[in-house]
Amino acid sequence: MTTDQIDGFLAAIPLPAVMVDQTERFIAVNSGAETLLGQAIRGRHFATILRQPSVATAIEACLNDKESRTARHLSNDGAQDTAYTVTLRYVPGIGAVGGGAALVCFDDITEREQASQMRRDFVANVSHELRTPLTALIGFIETLRGPAKDDSAARDRFLTIMEGEASRMNRLVGDLLSLNRVESEERVRPKQSVDLAAHLATTLKTLAPVAEARGVSMGLKVPQDSATVTGDPDQLQQVFTNLVENAVKYGGDRVLVELSFTEREPSVRVPAARVQVIDNGPGIDPVHLPRLTERFYRADSHRSREMGGTGLGLAIVKHIINRHRGRLRVESDLGQGSVFTVILPK
Repeated sequence: MTTDQIDGFLAAIPLPAVMVDQTERFIAVNSGAETLLGQAIRGRHFATILRQPSVATAIEACLNDKESRTARHLSNDGAQDTAYTVTLRYVPGIGAVGGGAALVCFDDITEREQASQMRRDFVANVSHELRTPLTALIGFIETLRGPAKDDSAARDRFLTIMEGEASRMNRLVGDLLSLNRVESEERVRPKQSVDLAAHLATTLKTLAPVAEARGVSMGLKVPQDSATVTGDPDQLQQVFTNLVENAVKYGGDRVLVELSFTEREPSVRVPAARVQVIDNGPGIDPVHLPRLTERFYRADSHRSREMGGTGLGLAIVKHIINRHRGRLRVESDLGQGSVFTVILPK
């Protein structure tokens, strides 16, 4: 096999690939490998480029016993750490004096590993969120069976706490199911017509008792000539309820919900509706803003749990808005309140 034929063979491989012959030098490199390992590496000893022991050992073993090997290669693309599965196969009859060569291919598994880590983190978070109320329930049950068995005052107090912890678990399970449902539908665009003004009015009416109990005044500002958007009514109601309820719970004593329409929204490049939930609360430290929509991320973990939050509400909001091809923006400064803006194409 000529040099041109070897180069053509490697160029056809849809992965970064190199060949190392018995002189332990690169005799062929495709463009993907040049991007990964660097330019002008043909003819160089592989150990000067592939310095990770597991990869070097695998190449040496493959050249020695002609058996297939796999290894792991770690790198960095300038933005993040990357991981590759390295597959080695022996090709006879090529290279120096026809002594054969090792074909080395690099399969990028970074996204798979990130997804796997996300799953592990998700399971760990769910386990933690469920274990906390479960531990409390078990402790109170043991107490009610023992020292507090005949203490009616303690029994009533413990049962109230147990009811709250059970409700917390129920909300978590409900939000997990909701998140799963929203994620499964994210690629399917809704087709119903939704009157945003009516939905916002319903949201404020539903949350009025919560706001009144906390001494929070709520206001709604909508244009005279209201219009509709294409969407899922139930999911959009869930978005508005979540954002307004968060503002009532964490946002001071005034909440304003404002609806407006624009003939061209730059972020979605089409006519769109804007729903802004504005509060006068303590605000959110800017360091938290990029992560607010992550699952289980809380800017104030202690306060969120006290208020019964599951840490999934804004993640659900983000997925619903993504399904509607919209945008969610959060603006906040400490001591200046917060503005959550939902942009929905009409």
